[in-house]
Amino acid sequence: MKATALAHPNIALVKYWGKRDDALILPHQSSLSLTLSPLSVRTTVAFGEGADDEVEINGQVARGSERTRVLRVLDAVRAEAGGRPGPAKMVSRGDFPAAAGLASSAAGFAALAVAARAAAGLPADARASSLLSRLGSGSACRSVEGGFCEWMRGERPDGTDSYAVQRFDAKHWPELRMVVAILNRDEKEVKSRDGMKGAVDTSPYYPAWVRDAEEEVVRSREIIARKDLQALGELCERNAWRMHATSLAADPPLCYLLPKTLELIHSLKEQRRKGIPVWFTLDAGPNPVLLTDAAHEVAAEALARACGAIEVVRCVPGGDASLLTEHLF
Repeated sequence: MKATALAHPNIALVKYWGKRDDALILPHQSSLSLTLSPLSVRTTVAFGEGADDEVEINGQVARGSERTRVLRVLDAVRAEAGGRPGPAKMVSRGDFPAAAGLASSAAGFAALAVAARAAAGLPADARASSLLSRLGSGSACRSVEGGFCEWMRGERPDGTDSYAVQRFDAKHWPELRMVVAILNRDEKEVKSRDGMKGAVDTSPYYPAWVRDAEEEVVRSREIIARKDLQALGELCERNAWRMHATSLAADPPLCYLLPKTLELIHSLKEQRRKGIPVWFTLDAGPNPVLLTDAAHEVAAEALARACGAIEVVRCVPGGDASLLTEHLF
């Protein structure tokens, strides 16, 4: 009863920011993301190992809320499997910085959901894995499948209609590129779940954000369908600014941006005037992700490095979470 899965992180083009139900991790509005390859998390789950659950993430024993979220997913799998699987051992390894706004938890919980279901003998099911991964991290539901995935907010109080569906697969737009500019590797002082709670509870801009973001999801699907890079770039920038505006207007104000973040994103207008098609999006962290095409990804990387990036990762549309034959233990 052991299985290993690999999943990629995703970058939200239309952001998820705020829960309408903290316990079930249900969002106030829908969101849409692009899965990113080659960044990945590998997770091995084995049931029937030892006398108690063991959880290890990136070489460290998980404690506190981190461990609690993992056990919540494992308990849900055990319940679905009729209580047959016993104690579990889970080991997870990521190849990119955690807690820096790069959706490491999304990839981690997507890999956990796929691996745990397989280890428990449950059939492969993208919808079931999406619902399961959401219990650990909301954005994880968008990393179960590749390409462009939409997390539908849903209406039901039990959350059974709040999961992600693939709108376009990874092969739909092969020329699209996302260039991750890592300006700072430090963990965020305020985690995403705490930052969004502050925005929901105290930001006067939040109700307008919810209405606007829901409408942007519809517009983004139309733009992606016709592969309009400029329109998508403009939408991404607009949506990112508005998400961060809700936190800047919260009480107390919360700013994830660093001086280098602003330097890089403000430089993009000049690059576009020079004929380089490059835009940004930015999750809850200081590290922008630049949106461009294959012909200009080298220029986008050079720009990121000129603005102080300590590492740059060029990404292409990523594929589905998948099972592997090699295990971490």
